[in-house]
Amino acid sequence: MDNLTIVAVVSIFTAGITIAAGVVAPALGEGRAVSTALSSLAQQPDASATITRTLFVGLAMIESTAIYCFVVSMILIFANPFWNHLITQAGGK
Repeated sequence: MDNLTIVAVVSIFTAGITIAAGVVAPALGEGRAVSTALSSLAQQPDASATITRTLFVGLAMIESTAIYCFVVSMILIFANPFWNHLITQAGGK
């Protein structure tokens, strides 16, 4: 295998692992946050506005982790910085 093939295989594998971990972990975190918020709402319905607002802010923060992982995987697949480096090295020979 040449260097470009190795970089392609490693980039695709890394993108897959990144998106897998970046989707599973935030999904578990969001599920736990919603579960806890619903439990809190059941115990204290008078504080529903505060709990709901805090829940949505927390969910946005958790979801940003998944979005960052998605962006990293898209960069690895479509705008890989290692490709340009290898192509310039191959063209310079």
